[in-house]
Amino acid sequence: MRGTRTRRYRVIKFLIAGVCLLLAVAGLSYAAQPAKPGIQLGITPTSQSVTRGQTATYTVSVTSTGGFTGAVAFSATGVPNGASASFGPSSVTLTSGSTASTTLTVTTTASTPTGSAGITVQGAGAKVSGTVTAGLVVNAPLSSSLSMTATPASITQAPGTIAVFSLQLTRTNLPGPVTLGVAGGLPQGAVATFTPNPVTGSSASVQISTPDTASDDTYTLSLTASGNDPAGVTRSAYASVKLVVQTTGKDFAISGNLSGLLAPGISRPLDLTLTNPNKKPISVTNLTVALSSITRTPYAVAHSLPCGPADYRITQYGGTYPLTVPGNASRALSGLAVPQSIWPQVTMLDTATNQDGCKGATVKLAYSGAGSGS
Repeated sequence: MRGTRTRRYRVIKFLIAGVCLLLAVAGLSYAAQPAKPGIQLGITPTSQSVTRGQTATYTVSVTSTGGFTGAVAFSATGVPNGASASFGPSSVTLTSGSTASTTLTVTTTASTPTGSAGITVQGAGAKVSGTVTAGLVVNAPLSSSLSMTATPASITQAPGTIAVFSLQLTRTNLPGPVTLGVAGGLPQGAVATFTPNPVTGSSASVQISTPDTASDDTYTLSLTASGNDPAGVTRSAYASVKLVVQTTGKDFAISGNLSGLLAPGISRPLDLTLTNPNKKPISVTNLTVALSSITRTPYAVAHSLPCGPADYRITQYGGTYPLTVPGNASRALSGLAVPQSIWPQVTMLDTATNQDGCKGATVKLAYSGAGSGS
């Protein structure tokens, strides 16, 4: 009976090993598969503003990926009512790794409603497709009764900060209040505040507050002004400004202290602390510890007892990257769940020479690293 159980155990063990082997082979086969053929679309400009009845043109690019070859046809959705979209050419032919382009023309009419729209362009070929989206702001026709200028033309700001544009109105037979607004182009989560609004004079300002999470990009803001003339006819004016959101990252800091005293043959780990002064998280991609200096005690100096870099060894951080540190926060390696076994270490070597000069010596370390914002 005991022998039978042993034979069954061996058979089961063999079958399990066989399954593991098959899975391993299947995994290798999957990893060796080439990238699937596909296409990638781009569009410029990413947003623009037109007066109702005018046309807007965009350049759409399509790039072959994964070795795709063949024809790609274009179509558009999200076009405002009363407007039409056309492509020239309506299709292109790609070779492996090549890029081609087409021009998208959006034609608005007198019946096209004012406001912002997102136009999605699709490129489709044999078993492949891709999309890209651009913004379109449709404005009411300009009037000689009202015009608006905005200064400066462009402002660069970091996420989580405020930009202020000054507005100047020129009125002709339009004495009443004028209402201000933004027709489109604001970063996601941004807020525009006009002061005053409505405006009864000729000057105002708009304050653009961006969230900490605003993406780095260049945004074209379409500012609007509208008011009624004495006959009750609405007159409108527009101005465009650029808002450049750009993360101006500050250097992160690295600090740390040895967990105990050094002695010949003893290693001490360094639980480094990473401090991120930026509002957004950073991804640390390199950490380096170096021996900066060794200061002997006055006794060792007076008695000419040597101690130098040759008495120590630095073991660098042995973990994987990146190490993500939240915005406005400090995290030690231990707080990032990094095992102590792969922390940097400082070791005092046990050499055959006299090391009495290292007793009580101060070992100064220097830290450096690299990282990028998210």
